[in-house]
Formats: sequence, C-alpha cells, structure tokens
Amino acid sequence: MHIKRALLYPEKYPTKDCYPFNHGLFQQTRSFAFEAPVTLLVGENGTGKSTLLEALSHRCGIHIWRSTERTPLVVNPYERALYKFMRVEWVDGPVPGSYFASDMFRDFAQILDEWASTDPGVLKYFGGASLMTLSHGQSLMSYFRSRYRLKGLYLLDEPETALSPSTQIEFVRVIRKMSLAGHAQFIIATHSPILLACPGARILSFDSIPPKEVAYEETDHYKVYKAFLEDRDKYLGTRSS
Repeated sequence: MHIKRALLYPEKYPTKDCYPFNHGLFQQTRSFAFEAPVTLLVGENGTGKSTLLEALSHRCGIHIWRSTERTPLVVNPYERALYKFMRVEWVDGPVPGSYFASDMFRDFAQILDEWASTDPGVLKYFGGASLMTLSHGQSLMSYFRSRYRLKGLYLLDEPETALSPSTQIEFVRVIRKMSLAGHAQFIIATHSPILLACPGARILSFDSIPPKEVAYEETDHYKVYKAFLEDRDKYLGTRSS
C-alpha cells in the first residue's frame, strides 16, 4: 500500500458550472479510501472514474504520456484542474508510478522506440523488444509484466480494452502477484467482469454518490454477463416461438 486516501475540497472549487466541478460525484464526495493493494473502480460511462484517475496521477506526480493534442471546438479550462483541489494521504511517503490508458499507449510505445534508437538498453525494462513490433495485446502484456515488478503506484484506465479474455486472466494473475509481493498498489477503472474477479481486490461502485464498496456478485457487470450467458437468446431477441 502506498496511498490510503484522496481528499477533495469542493468549497475551494473555482466554478460549479464546468466539468468536473459540476459533477455530482466531485461535489458530494469528500474522500476516496484505498484500503487494499488492488482497488477496482466500476460504474457506467460518465460517472467520473477516468477523471479521478487522471487527477490522482497529477496529484501524485505521475506523468501522463500524451501526443500533441488538437484544440477542441469548445475549450474547457477546468477539464484537468481537479487535482489542484485534491490532497493525497501517503502511507510511507511518495513513491514513483505510472498511469496507463489504452488510447495513450501507442504514443508511449513510439516515444520508447525513439529513446531506444540512442539507448537500446532501455528496452530491457519493457520486455527486451520494441513494443511497436508486437500486437497491441502482446505489447501491453510485455509492458505490464516488466513495469509492475518495480515498486510503485499504478493507475490504469480500462486496461482490458485490447486484451482477449484469456489475456485478461493473465493480466489479473500479474497484478495479483505484484500486489501480494507488497511493493505495488493498483487503482484500476474497468468494465471487465474478469478483472473485477481479482482475488482480494476492493470494488468501488461509482454508480452511487459517494461511491460504495460492493461485492463482485453485486456488480451490474457480473449480473449482466451471467444472465446473458445463461440465456443469450432472450437478450438478443432470437428465441424462436
């Protein structure tokens, strides 16, 4: 465990009219507790999971790799300012870490290739080969296996996106092993019922404000997948009369 809590200060927000400061989650939640080596954030799209992860990353001094961004049609100057009104309680002082989102991973892999052109030895920290030469799922697992052996705080936004079901199981084994080793802490936003089954993980549902801890079998993801697999014709409307 590296962080035990993140606290928000809504009374200090610069506005209540723009996202994320107008979101009920961030107006009504004063703290988020992280009481297990693996915390899984679950909930519908738009519930604030990704925004919280990015704010935590900024607050903890973890760099987010992004390519040059285009200016959107409507500019929100507050979009990434939540971390300025957040405080993190560390267990034993700050540690390094990383932020992962699948839509940014290719940018990181390309930058890594540029580093390796002048310092090939850097690749040994990421599986020993260029991540650009592997399939998307293979490159992700090479990164995960190598990076998570190091002491740190790891924030991940839907890592299952490019992983097959069997690879998701392998990923769960990786984070389980690293968290049990006592040097890695994971906070993961996910829609995967496979990742949600990680043994010993604490699941926080963002479908409630403030988020509440739920059991695996209580998540909508588990219920929907279970019901679908038991009677897919009912849900697809293909049952013959």
